[in-house]
Amino acid sequence: MQYEWRKLRADQLREQARLDAIVILPVASLEQHGPHLPVEVDSLLGETVAARTAEKLLAKRQPVLVLPVLWTGLSEHHMSFGGTVTLDNAAFAALIEGVARSVLRHGFKRIVLLNAHGGNENALRTITDDLTPKLGVPIVQFTYWYAAAVAIAKILETQGGLQHACEAETAMMLAIRPDLVAIDRIPLAKSNPTPDLSDVVGGGVYRWRSIGSRSSSGVIGNPEAATPGKGEALLDAISTALGEKLCNPALWDLPWTSENVTD
Repeated sequence: MQYEWRKLRADQLREQARLDAIVILPVASLEQHGPHLPVEVDSLLGETVAARTAEKLLAKRQPVLVLPVLWTGLSEHHMSFGGTVTLDNAAFAALIEGVARSVLRHGFKRIVLLNAHGGNENALRTITDDLTPKLGVPIVQFTYWYAAAVAIAKILETQGGLQHACEAETAMMLAIRPDLVAIDRIPLAKSNPTPDLSDVVGGGVYRWRSIGSRSSSGVIGNPEAATPGKGEALLDAISTALGEKLCNPALWDLPWTSENVTD
């Protein structure tokens, strides 16, 4: 069954709304990914994770659609390396709202904001908080490597979780687009990173920091540990974990406003 929104006709999409299809919007970025990866990594991985998650949902007979990936997000912290396109918070929020409103006007009731870029995390949480009561629907938002953190940790060998242009991202790129990975440049990813804020003062404290202030190569993590097999295992584990969450009726049925609560 075709799940890509852009490849369906309007009448087919109207039928999917009648079937109460879940609509997934991958939200990503266009930004530097170190000396060995292209700037479209987050967008490629976001749309791949969304597509594979959709396949898991269809296998469970859950109607689902995947919108084209939003290829730019909030990436000011990468601008010093070049090659990055970024929005400000107001433009980003307006873009998400415009897409969500369009989807809802066609009769869909379930929207998922599938985030594939760490810099979008704070804004997407705020946008979800704003849009849910404003639009009157239970919007679901998650960053895929947090929603599938347990599954990811079981596969990685040198990192506790996904970072940036790292073991995980490089492995997944080797699995889906090895032609875009400059393997001979991976050794250039080594740098002397500065301590993370939590390492210095402990958790619960936040400061904005550019990636350049944290890593001279623009990489955080260990891409040398990446393999295509590891990447394929990661994509399967991530999509399986996300599929299980999105098919859980409680995710959609749990009351989100006092008007939804019944005795």
